[in-house]
Amino acid sequence: MKITKVTHQLIDMELARPYTIAFNTISAVSNHVVEIHTDAGVVGLGTGSTAPLITGETDDTAMAALAEAATDLVGLSIDLTETGSRIQTAYPDAPAARAALDIALHDAVAKAAGIPLVDLLGRSHTSLPTSVTIGIKESAEEVLAEADEYMGRGFRSLKVKLGKSIDDDLDRLEQLRSRIGPDPTIRVDPNQGYSIDDLARFLVETEPLDIEFVEQPLPDDRDEDLLRLGDDDRRLIAADESLHSPSDAHRLAGPPALVGIFNIKLMKCGGIGPALDIADVADATGTDLMWGCMDESVVSIAAALHAALASPATRYLDLDGSLDLARDVASGGFALIDGMLSTLPEPGLGATLL
Repeated sequence: MKITKVTHQLIDMELARPYTIAFNTISAVSNHVVEIHTDAGVVGLGTGSTAPLITGETDDTAMAALAEAATDLVGLSIDLTETGSRIQTAYPDAPAARAALDIALHDAVAKAAGIPLVDLLGRSHTSLPTSVTIGIKESAEEVLAEADEYMGRGFRSLKVKLGKSIDDDLDRLEQLRSRIGPDPTIRVDPNQGYSIDDLARFLVETEPLDIEFVEQPLPDDRDEDLLRLGDDDRRLIAADESLHSPSDAHRLAGPPALVGIFNIKLMKCGGIGPALDIADVADATGTDLMWGCMDESVVSIAAALHAALASPATRYLDLDGSLDLARDVASGGFALIDGMLSTLPEPGLGATLL
């Protein structure tokens, strides 16, 4: 089975609810939509969302890579090893474009096999809960109101964006824990907004609040500062912006281990293939895995979910990116019931372009 055509388009999408993180406010996103057509009539679907502040890739960079791919990949086999490797090496500066192509390739292979992608990869989990994200708010009352909304929708894991004022952060988390009670989990993401002294203080003062973990608290060029923390505290740190590749994973895993959790995002590393390579490092080093996302279509969220459920080291999901969209480019992809994510029984990713 060979590739006969690769199509791509860029679609702008408004967010249903703009949100603020430590270094930006986001109200709209663009997704690159890729279809890989084959001579057997199978069409693989993939999407990608660039993150210029994190990866340096822009929509223009991605469009240029996808235009090259529309020529380069025609005639190649639908093969995860050979063609997958070609995608990863040909467009080094365009990880979201690579991700869209790689996702479409995986979708096509699983569709040709007639099974969900996770079963082709080898399933390790049936379903897992995802967190849902509360952005930085002007007041604690807004944080609590959004938490009430999500709890009412069945979510039992909240991720709270922090990083502008540690005093405000501590106050709001105390109020949040008091509001939701002891059972729901709270994980936090300062988005590189803390210093190591801030982080040390945060870990001490939030100990009574049972914070699940802290995602990327320090700037991504300050990873070595984490060695000032004890081993147990470093186990509570998740690497996000510091983790783009398997080589990053090896560095972060040590010894000595700088973090206890990897946050894999397909848009940072270039798709399912490289993500699973990072997952192998996690499995070999005893590092827990979280699978995260940007603001993405159900297509790439489903791709991350299939990879996550195929990885033995997966412990956490943060795959709520499509929930932020006022409209999507596709339907299907996964089932979400009371905060639990599971794949659909259809072949491939189970997503359909609208």
